[in-house]
Amino acid sequence: MTTPRSVNSAIEVTVDPATAFKVFTEELDCWWIQGPINFFDTARAYYMRMEPGVGGRIVEVYDEKTGDGLELARITVWEPGTRVAWASSVDDVEVDIRFEETAGGTEVRVQATIPEGGVDKGGTAWVRMSPVWLNDWIRKRDHVPHEPLRLARLAVVVHYAKPAATGRWLRDVFGFEPAGNVPEVEPDDPSHAWIEFHVGNSSIILWGREAASGAGAPITHTPFIYVDDLDAHFAHAKSHGAEIIQDIHQQGFRAYEAADPEGNRWTFAQASPLMR
Repeated sequence: MTTPRSVNSAIEVTVDPATAFKVFTEELDCWWIQGPINFFDTARAYYMRMEPGVGGRIVEVYDEKTGDGLELARITVWEPGTRVAWASSVDDVEVDIRFEETAGGTEVRVQATIPEGGVDKGGTAWVRMSPVWLNDWIRKRDHVPHEPLRLARLAVVVHYAKPAATGRWLRDVFGFEPAGNVPEVEPDDPSHAWIEFHVGNSSIILWGREAASGAGAPITHTPFIYVDDLDAHFAHAKSHGAEIIQDIHQQGFRAYEAADPEGNRWTFAQASPLMR
């Protein structure tokens, strides 16, 4: 049985608590970054929204006209400028966000609690992602359109033996903008690494390095391409002789992997509605 535990994070933003609360709740669709692993179903998600007041929902929106989709949580505390909290609808996580005035603006504290015997299926992601994405959005919101980021249809995955160390180097030396946390230590299994940077609306993703099948040469790059109809694309590629490395699968995004005649890997994913 899982013992109760909490995870926390905090960030200071350069706006007053009332503005920080408003940005967090009303502009969720702008600061919650679009990306392959940032939704439960990226192929269907337009954006995220938060309904105001106790009992309001946090929704991963699948219908742009009605605003309906997957209910992620229900609001349990709504104190504008001070605090918002919710109970997850997809797992057992409870999240509490507090806004406290500081000399430089507002400290935003995020706490996620998993009760005894509870399950975390993504509810604690708010602890990891809110400080990074919220702060970045507040820095630029006065200069860019207030709309969800529309990602490009081509991303590049680069494989490294030490993806975390490389991610820190790319951030610090080249000034790449992280689209999430850059770990301070290497993951226990480098093949599970996902470190993402954005260049405009394009993504550079770092994965762990692994050997190619057959010849054993290391895989260094994997193009990541979004298509309108993944099932049709998969059927066409398979019928025309592509070596399928992994059938269609879903882990937030729906995708399959194939190899070209020289053994280079390609990942094809279902485009999200905003890519059309």
